[in-house]
Parts: sequence; C-alpha cells; structure tokens
Amino acid sequence: MDPSEMPSNLIGRNRPENPFSLFKQWLEEAAQKPVPQLDAMVLATVGPGGKPSARVVLFKGILEEKILFFTNYRSRKAQELAANPFAAVVFYWEPLQRQIRIEGKVEKVPPQKSDVYFASRPRGSQIAAWASKQSAPIASRTILEKRFHAFQQKFSGQPVPRPPCWGGYWLIPDYFEFWVAREHRLHERLAYRKNENGWDICWLQP
Repeated sequence: MDPSEMPSNLIGRNRPENPFSLFKQWLEEAAQKPVPQLDAMVLATVGPGGKPSARVVLFKGILEEKILFFTNYRSRKAQELAANPFAAVVFYWEPLQRQIRIEGKVEKVPPQKSDVYFASRPRGSQIAAWASKQSAPIASRTILEKRFHAFQQKFSGQPVPRPPCWGGYWLIPDYFEFWVAREHRLHERLAYRKNENGWDICWLQP
C-alpha cells in the first residue's frame, strides 16, 4: 500500500517527503510537552569483532541535514567510530509515546564548528573535558578531582580552549523510522530510506 493511502494519526495527510521535516516537527511538539531530557539520544556503535555498544549522548541540533553530537575523541565510542564509521541513534519520548530511529555514516565536524560549540559550554564542563581521559581506567575519583582542580588553576583568568581530543561528530542519515504507540500494540511505523534521488517511504508492520 502506498503510504499516502494509509490513514494514520502519525502524520495525517501531510506526509513530508523529507524525513527531516517530520523530525523537526516532532522535536517542536516534544518541546511543547513535559518531555524530560528530549535531547537525550541512545548512540549505538560497533566495536571489535562486530560487538555492539550503546550509550546516551546529547543531541545538539541538525546542521545541513546532519545529526550533531559532541564527545571526547579518545573515548570508546570515538575509537569504535574510527574503526567503523557507522552508527544508529534512538530517541524515545515516553509522554508522547513516540520513538525515532536514525542510521547512517558518521564523520567528524570541522574543528571550527567544535570550537564554537565548546566556547558555549559552561566553564566547569570545559575544564572537565581537559581533566577526564574519557573511558580510560582510573584508580579513584580523588585523582580525577585533583586533575580538575589543576586545570582550574591552569586556566584561571582566561578562556578555556577546546582540547584537541574533544569535538563534534555528525551522523549523516540514510535511514529514519518514526514510531507511535497504538492500542493493542498495533503500533505505527513509518520508514524513510535514502536513495539517489531522495527518500523511499514505506509503512512497516508493528
């Protein structure tokens, strides 16, 4: 069945041809509801031997139809992305009973864009980015706190520069799936898959 022929309260008759339009619409609707931490997204990567790993990161916007997030380039996720530059992210907004899945290739953002975002972060978070060797073992929290205080002193009275090992990535989507919970678990699922000329769109069974 053609998606435009299927009645649904997911999108209605105004089904966007571009999934970013629907994504932005859902973001706006989530922002108007009491959705806690609506910018939290699960990021899944693939490690050595094809083993998956997942964690929650913060979504930092859409830039040129790319999903933006930031992290330490020495972290486990960054090491896995360096070896296999593909990932999937999931948003789940329980108050709206909605989920969005996105898959695609991941690339580092230009350093200048990372600089701009890093400068906007709270000073404590900036210093923490220097103090933490993310994902590396540590003997005690005391060591981490001492390192944090050392960098506080080092950058006292001056702007905190972005660490070379910290910056942004963008996920370049080739797949979107929008999900809405429905009665009797007859959920609605609408998928967009990238092709050479745009997006193929189809409904999926629950």
